[in-house]
Amino acid sequence: MNDTNELGQPVGFALPDWEPPSRPLRCALEGRYCRLEPLNAVQHAEALFAANALDDEGRNWTYLPYGPFADLEDYRAWVDQVSGGEDPLFFAIVEQATGLAAGVASYLRIAPESGSIEVGHINYSPLLQRTRAATEAMCLMMEQAFALGYRRYEWKCNALNIPSREAAQRLGFSYEGLFRQATVVRGRNRDTAWYSVIDAEWPALEAAFGQWLDPANFDAQGQQRRSLSSLTAPLLVQRG
Repeated sequence: MNDTNELGQPVGFALPDWEPPSRPLRCALEGRYCRLEPLNAVQHAEALFAANALDDEGRNWTYLPYGPFADLEDYRAWVDQVSGGEDPLFFAIVEQATGLAAGVASYLRIAPESGSIEVGHINYSPLLQRTRAATEAMCLMMEQAFALGYRRYEWKCNALNIPSREAAQRLGFSYEGLFRQATVVRGRNRDTAWYSVIDAEWPALEAAFGQWLDPANFDAQGQQRRSLSSLTAPLLVQRG
């Protein structure tokens, strides 16, 4: 609840014990189904290129500002270029079952002074899509951000990217609005849809992730008994 100052004006609620968090760590994040490793061209480029090649229509690249890549050397050069940065801070998503990288994601727009951080540059190959590892990767990144003390965890996407918008809501991100003509990507207008999770929402969301990722939530054929959306929907402040 907001406070009121001595002039009777409403002001934001006080944060007497809050301190800016440290930047996210360039380290592996270990889960049951996946492991996130700092992206590295030598370790990950070949497996990622092969996994991305299974998307033979190139649908995964439509809403990204780069790619597709003509060959492994072009992709390796891109990985080498972005993997050393601190913002975005890229991770390869490695499936525990195979030991192979099958997707990437990053932290970006990292602002410790305001306690805000974004997840983006998400590119899941067909090998990773719709798997438990895919969901767990997002959980692990969110978990680290809130453990470090971030207050706000953002997801932004092209407003026309319906799969990304649906994924955000499934993962417990609440819709915040549309930024019209926010930027230009590949010579085309981009309206940007904004979503977020804040720190007060994380404990309930963490419990929902834990319930969904529990092996007991899946039958002998690997089919979920209860969907993640059914667990996160009550936690959403707004849909969109």
